[in-house]
Amino acid sequence: MVQQETLDRVFASLADPTRRDILVRLGAGPATISELAEPTGMSLTGMKKHVQALENAGLVVTRKVGRSRQCRLADAPLDDAMAWIAFYQRLWARRLDGLDAYLTLRPDPDNPTRHDPKDRDT
Repeated sequence: MVQQETLDRVFASLADPTRRDILVRLGAGPATISELAEPTGMSLTGMKKHVQALENAGLVVTRKVGRSRQCRLADAPLDDAMAWIAFYQRLWARRLDGLDAYLTLRPDPDNPTRHDPKDRDT
């Protein structure tokens, strides 16, 4: 089962548009914090805070290279979140399929031509 604390950190990180933009940028390849901050006009301190949140969520990996910090996407960052989402997606799909089947088979008093499935054997 997925750790709730891990999910909390991942979803909290993904809720911030700046952090999602960072993930999009890192999808194109590794970048330093300066390279991430430059197009946004954000201070290095502000960008470090966002990168740290992504790193704590396991979405980004950083390492010191000389005087800068290189950032890249983690290897399998969204596996736990995707497993959680897939579980609830299947659960809701089954429930909606059940509701659809119920509504399809339910007698419709406004449509007398519709056959009640309970009357099939009679």
